Amino acid sequence: MAIQSIGIVGAGQMGNGIAHVCALAGYDVVLSDVSQDALNAATALIDKNLERQVGREKIDAAEKDAAMGRIRTTLKLADVGPTDLIIEAATERETVKQAIFEDLLPHLKPNTILTSNTSSISITRLASRTDRPEKFMGFHFMNPVPVMQLVELIRGIATDEETFQACKSVVDALGKTAATAEDFPAFIVNRILMPMINEAVYTLYEGVGNVTSIDMAMKLGTNHPMGPLELADFIGLDTCLAIMNVLHDGLADTKYRPCPLLTKYVEAGWLGRKTQRGFYDYRGEEPVPTR
Repeated sequence: MAIQSIGIVGAGQMGNGIAHVCALAGYDVVLSDVSQDALNAATALIDKNLERQVGREKIDAAEKDAAMGRIRTTLKLADVGPTDLIIEAATERETVKQAIFEDLLPHLKPNTILTSNTSSISITRLASRTDRPEKFMGFHFMNPVPVMQLVELIRGIATDEETFQACKSVVDALGKTAATAEDFPAFIVNRILMPMINEAVYTLYEGVGNVTSIDMAMKLGTNHPMGPLELADFIGLDTCLAIMNVLHDGLADTKYRPCPLLTKYVEAGWLGRKTQRGFYDYRGEEPVPTR
C-alpha cells in the first residue's frame, strides 16, 4: 500500500507541524481547516520553520521550496478525501473528531487509511464510527512535530497488519521512530507523563513547593529539559486536564483524579502559553510564576 498523498485535518499547532514534516519528506499534502486565517497562519509558520532549517543547514533552499510547493490548503473537508492517508489533528474532543470522520466518509477512496493524532481518545471507538475500522489507526505525533523524534502508532481492535505497516513506512520516511502502543487510555507517553504533571500540580496545591522550586527540582534533580509546570503550560492546561479526565474515566482509578488546582486554572481560562497565563505569566519579557 504505497502512500503518496497525505490529507491533514486541522491547521493548528499539531496540524501545521505534521504538514511540514510530510511535505519535506516528499509527500503531497492537503491541509484543511474551517478557518482561512488558521490556514494562512499555518502556511506562514511552516515557511518560517523551514527557513530556520535552511539557516541551520539542515536542508537547502531548493528542498524548502519543493516542500512548500507540495502543500495545498483548503477550507473544504471533501478535498482531503481523495488522499491515500488522512491524519486528523483537530481539537482533542471526541465529538469533534467523530463529526470530521463522518463528514469525510462519502469522499474517501476505497483504500484511504484514516488516522487520528489524538493523545488519549479510544482509537477503537473512533474507528467504529467509520466504514473502515480495519483501516483506522492512532498516529500520535509529539509537539513540536519537526523537532520530536517519536510517533506513537496505536492499533484499534480491528486494525489490520497492512494498515499498520503502511503507517509504519510513513513514520520511517519522515525520519522518525515509531513506538507501538495498545489502545488503552492515553497510550504510552501521556499515560506516564500526565500523572507526573498532575502530581506536580498537587505538590503546588498542597504547598510542598512553589512553581519555581518544583520546576527547578525536576530540571536539576532528574535532568528534565523543562520542569513539569513549565511543560504543562507549553502543552496547554486544558489538554492536560482533558487527558487526566480520560485516564480517570477510562481506568476508574483514583490515582488519576485531576488536581483541583489544575481544574481551577482551566476554569479561569489560564491555559498556559497560548493564553499568556498558566502556572507562569507570559505577558512580560520574562515568564513570572503565578504561585
